[in-house]
Amino acid sequence: MILRPVRDDEQDAEVVREVAAAAFACPRSLDGGQATDEAARTARQHSRVRHLARSDPGGCWIVEDETAGPVGAVLSARREGTWSLSLLAVVPGAQGKEVGKALLARALHYGRACLRGIACAPGDPVAARTLRRAGLTLHPTLRLSGPVDTAGLDPLDGAVHQGSARHRDLMDSVDRRTRGGAHGPDHEELLRHNALFVVDDLAGSGYCYARAGHVEALAATSRRLATRLLTAALVATPPGGSARVTHVNAESQWALDVAVAAGLAISNDGFLCLRGLRPPELAVFSRTLP
Repeated sequence: MILRPVRDDEQDAEVVREVAAAAFACPRSLDGGQATDEAARTARQHSRVRHLARSDPGGCWIVEDETAGPVGAVLSARREGTWSLSLLAVVPGAQGKEVGKALLARALHYGRACLRGIACAPGDPVAARTLRRAGLTLHPTLRLSGPVDTAGLDPLDGAVHQGSARHRDLMDSVDRRTRGGAHGPDHEELLRHNALFVVDDLAGSGYCYARAGHVEALAATSRRLATRLLTAALVATPPGGSARVTHVNAESQWALDVAVAAGLAISNDGFLCLRGLRPPELAVFSRTLP
């Protein structure tokens, strides 16, 4: 077995995408859900891999077998003392051979100086055991999904603005309150593929990334603003489309209230895995860039 860094090129981006697709038997592992446009989904996946390979080369690794080729990959990042695990994938034929253990060890070593850690894990017993053994606390999460009944939602109680790169300082400030460290350059990557909703008034501030009904990430400084942002994102779901909010932790009851009002289904959705952090009430972490 050969362990090597992920390169910032299209070839390695495709290698990581294929490993993840084989490991999870579907393309959602990298993208957070099914997309109707295959080309757009692949472009998002490649873009994220290359983004992390550029920003965090020490946290992104591929394992190659001399005969089978690439059999595992890990993507992780460090941001202001917060380590995050973006992907850990091992193809079925290599599972149980300590490939995942070797990859996670490299990612954890990269984040060894970080006091905090975050990962959004699927509801898979092997993944849960692996991350628990690594010292992370596991918190069951929920998925909110389905067609949006906008008639059931309360009117917005204040302004929601279209965000842009000029709001990065605001978003980094909110990140420090909800996850202990700013996302920094990750905001450029998230903004590249999602619409950005921003609130900033006397009650505080917050932001939400969403794409065609899929809420990628949300963070705010108050329940009122978090509710306003999620409501705005759901209202913006394309007609006939379905909304999806993943890895909502149990502390975020405000999000469940919005889901109930919008007629969304509430179901189990894996784990939020944390180190040095409590489950945040006012944040929904990105599955792909937590």
